[in-house]
Amino acid sequence: MHLFCILFGVALAFSALGFLKFVYFISIGYGFSVAAMGLVMLAAGKGHAAAPCILLVLYGLRLGGYLAVRELKSENYRRLLAREIRDGKDMKLPVKLLVWAACALLYTLMVSPVAFRVLTLPEGDGFRTAGVLVMCCGLLLEAVADAQKTAAKRENPRRFVDTGLYALVRCPNYLGEILFWTGVLISGIPALTGAGRVLAALAGWVSIVYIMFGGARRLELRHERNYGEDPEYRAWAEKTPILLPFVPLYSVKQYKWLVG
Repeated sequence: MHLFCILFGVALAFSALGFLKFVYFISIGYGFSVAAMGLVMLAAGKGHAAAPCILLVLYGLRLGGYLAVRELKSENYRRLLAREIRDGKDMKLPVKLLVWAACALLYTLMVSPVAFRVLTLPEGDGFRTAGVLVMCCGLLLEAVADAQKTAAKRENPRRFVDTGLYALVRCPNYLGEILFWTGVLISGIPALTGAGRVLAALAGWVSIVYIMFGGARRLELRHERNYGEDPEYRAWAEKTPILLPFVPLYSVKQYKWLVG
């Protein structure tokens, strides 16, 4: 519990970037919160938890850095954020404080399987190996997808991206995110020794999966507005799964309960 409180405090400190700009609660603050929590656990843990902690640091630094650079350099991206995400200027301070605390708690729950591994010397470290491999796949997939999208948008800013990984699924970066956090969950399975730990770990994992599907829905709606009349877009959208490869789920726009 002591480590959990420390991690929550670290997440609060870094996600407080959202008070500079509201979107930072769920973007740059998110990435750097994960990186900082990974460093804290790496310092507190032993060898049995080192690999997942290092991957959390790499994941957070890559994501936070990528989002920061994209916002600083891309005027189109800043305009997009302004249209789709509240700027928080009209939000009362108590509500903003609640959002801040909720984000920090979510990020703490998401890393909790690794925290429980730090606190426990679990047997059956095949789970650690499997989890680390899945985390690596997710991290690589997300990084490559972001790089491919950046390159494609640089060449043709007004066209949707349907090349590279985007020919496999329409949201490969979100798929990478889901894979990464699934690996985090797998790595901590031997340390989930009580109902509280199981609930904390599952709450973090289910939340991020829900958020990624919500993000896929938001992106689909944006694409429909921008490219819905384009025959090439229609052909791509109708034959390419939106998030899960080889699963014939091509649209989630009708699921209004998805928020991301």
